[in-house]
Amino acid sequence: MKSVLRRALTALACAGLVATGLGTTPADAAVPPPTPGSLTRLSISGVYASGVSSGGYLATQLHVAYSSTFRGAGIFAAGPYGCAKGDVNTAQLACMNNLQAINLGQLEQTARDRAQQGRIDPVGNLSGDPVWIYHGRSDSTVKEPVNDALATFYGDFGSRVSYNKTSQAGHSWVSPLGPNPCTSSYSPYLNTCGDNPQQAMLGHLFGGVSAPASALNGKLIQFGQNAYAPGGSAAAISMGTNGFAYVPKGCSDGAGCRLMVALHGCLQSYGTVGNQFLDKAYLNEYADTNAMVVLYPQATASWTLGNPNGCWNWWGYGGDASYDVKAGKQMQAIMAMVKALGG
Repeated sequence: MKSVLRRALTALACAGLVATGLGTTPADAAVPPPTPGSLTRLSISGVYASGVSSGGYLATQLHVAYSSTFRGAGIFAAGPYGCAKGDVNTAQLACMNNLQAINLGQLEQTARDRAQQGRIDPVGNLSGDPVWIYHGRSDSTVKEPVNDALATFYGDFGSRVSYNKTSQAGHSWVSPLGPNPCTSSYSPYLNTCGDNPQQAMLGHLFGGVSAPASALNGKLIQFGQNAYAPGGSAAAISMGTNGFAYVPKGCSDGAGCRLMVALHGCLQSYGTVGNQFLDKAYLNEYADTNAMVVLYPQATASWTLGNPNGCWNWWGYGGDASYDVKAGKQMQAIMAMVKALGG
């Protein structure tokens, strides 16, 4: 994603960013075709966020701003909460590269101040929360010190951080099903590196994880995102017409299930790469055997809003000055989805 992000940032558009397995050969169960439907209330026992690149930044924003709801986060290739400070140049120079210093103490104080103002939930909620972080050595889009700052940010607030930065991965979501070579950084930004990050991530977040399913038993629900967007227009906040949710049969039948909000990176939405993130992220296979619903919200490209590559909003594009607090428009939309599912 290096060229993607830098090209977008140059246009003052998209700064966004976008352990061994249980078994020797992971089974690709293949995500089922989307079934048109709606988000219905389920028995949700806990809510978590995960994401890559711009989705990693948004996962952190959701976790920090709504820490009373989210119990933990799994993040590939992103930096600390509030890093961009609403400025596209800071996003590029400090929060992707290390050409500008990240003032971590200032970011942490900003979080405390916002919590006192009621703009985000109390930061004390982050203490004890599991946070899993992954950074690849071949990732030159988000430099290692940026990811280090994310780990330190969470550690300073008492979160239980697991940080893997030994992989040779490029800028990507890494999965045993990834179609791209480990060190690559190109579409669809799904790499395979001989490890199983999903097992490690879910094991850390949940305290244990069962082996993935070899055949999926759930449904991939396709739902309209307009119903959840402030003002009733997903396009107005650079979100796609449709989002998706993978719902295992047990969850739809009434069993208590966790909810994982999984956030793609730039140029990785359904409208750009089809179902590849939904299919190759290697979450649905674990969803079936670990009582987990996976919500896949979708961003979309918008030249008008300054987001031509369909990144999530982590630097304030489209004039949304509240993008990383509870009043953020994309944040509100995703929280409305979470609530609709019973989270």
